[in-house]
Amino acid sequence: MLDVRRLRLLRELARRGTIAAVAEALSFSPSAVSQQLGVLEREAGLPLLERTGRRVRLTPAGQNLVRHAEAVLERLEQADADLAEARGGLAGALRIGAFPTASRAIVPAALVALARRHPGLEPMVCETDPAAVAHALRAGDLDVALVHAYDLVPAEREPGLTTEPLYGEAMYLAEPAAGTPGSPAAPGAAGVPGAPAPDQDAVLRAHAGSPWITATPGTLCHAMTVRACQAAGFTPRVRHQVDEFATVLALVAAGQGVAVVPQLGVTGPADPSVHLTRLVMQRRTNLAFRSGAAAHPAVAAFGAALRAAVPPDLAGSRAEA
Repeated sequence: MLDVRRLRLLRELARRGTIAAVAEALSFSPSAVSQQLGVLEREAGLPLLERTGRRVRLTPAGQNLVRHAEAVLERLEQADADLAEARGGLAGALRIGAFPTASRAIVPAALVALARRHPGLEPMVCETDPAAVAHALRAGDLDVALVHAYDLVPAEREPGLTTEPLYGEAMYLAEPAAGTPGSPAAPGAAGVPGAPAPDQDAVLRAHAGSPWITATPGTLCHAMTVRACQAAGFTPRVRHQVDEFATVLALVAAGQGVAVVPQLGVTGPADPSVHLTRLVMQRRTNLAFRSGAAAHPAVAAFGAALRAAVPPDLAGSRAEA
């Protein structure tokens, strides 16, 4: 009989590529992971792995077993959801991953509603970049998470995970306002924040020679800015790399460059030193969880609380997210 815990290790190896990465993600020693995978091979009765340098590649039999493991783990999530429903009354920890703008603008109101309806539930929020969510969910470090994707950086389908749309956001080019240090000589790049600029590429191309402020490399936000500029015909000259949008806007106001920011990144009163031009592209936010967990009462309750907490100016984009 195949052991589910060892099947989970094989599934993680298929995603991460090295035994060291699996060990780090699941808090095992590399030798323990190797030992358990060796036991799994003996249980299966044929080779599941072959080494290629530092990496380990799955044999065709191993790849096929991973597909079965995905189905088995999904059924276990469904069983856990059924048991939670039968117990009645939500209690215990719910580990939530969220990126900073959602943590500030959406999650607090959802947690208030969740506490009112399910006081025995203990939500635990961990700020998590969307790029790291899939591994954290599959490893069991998170139960549910908010993830985002951009029109030019679509989210890849992650085996073992399911997503549901929540809302969409407008995107803006932020530049120093005319007359402030670092602003263009003429205010021609201006637009009306309430309506998308008719030619997004032209708006971005007007700043082909400007310094840019992007998120740190490896994040979806960084990839979004680079790809949007490349689609407009140039590669941005990056001066600053900052992940927090309030700081990005402060740098724009100081004449340090231009940036692309999402709607939820534009907070507080309008800053007269920053000019915003709405772009055509959007950022879309989804709720992610392990496949089979959609019916889990805690996951469903948190999803319902989130949807009720979406601000009205974002709700109109929910169906497109």
